Amino acid sequence: MTNVLVLGANGKIAKLATAQLLAESDAHLTLFLRNAKRLASAASDRVKVVDGDASKPTDLQAAMAGIDVVYANLAGHNIEAEAQAVVSAMDAAGVKRLVWISTLGIYDEVPGAYGKWNHQMLDGGYLETYSAAAKVIEGSDLDYTLIRPAWLSNKDEVDYETTQKGEAFKGTEVSRKSIADLVNKLVADPSQAIRASLGVNKPNTDGDKPSWY
Repeated sequence: MTNVLVLGANGKIAKLATAQLLAESDAHLTLFLRNAKRLASAASDRVKVVDGDASKPTDLQAAMAGIDVVYANLAGHNIEAEAQAVVSAMDAAGVKRLVWISTLGIYDEVPGAYGKWNHQMLDGGYLETYSAAAKVIEGSDLDYTLIRPAWLSNKDEVDYETTQKGEAFKGTEVSRKSIADLVNKLVADPSQAIRASLGVNKPNTDGDKPSWY
């Protein structure tokens, strides 16, 4: 049995990952969010719901007792501070395994016209903040996996491929359900993709190169 702490548990991907974990594993989950009442109905013998602020190491550390894997589904302009708090709390609690959701473009790894468009869409500090958060995670001694999804869709499909840090993205979109599936695979086998940063996109089926090159 694996004990998983889900940070930002009210997010769309987090909800999908939570449902899949409960259906396909014997994992016990601690759902961490600012207003626990929003997920109060999810509490069960396998699910604990707790209030907390992901920018406060004390809140995080209190939720980490007995935890094996931390899955962070955080977002927003405060994410660098949250990354610092997560690393600090995990170090203090002695928890090593972290799955961290980031975004595409933090390494300028999106090629061609789509990469330029993506930068314009995410300008205004968003990419810089997520890049800074990733640097905090990568500079830690944690057994992390960074996940960098392409543009997210709500399609009811699991269809994805991954690229490593330093490799260009191969596609423009991916479903939230696919990202949830990857999170579940990493929880099921935490030895995978240690200290790796994975780009995730739906495979291109329209020739050798996507149209946005």
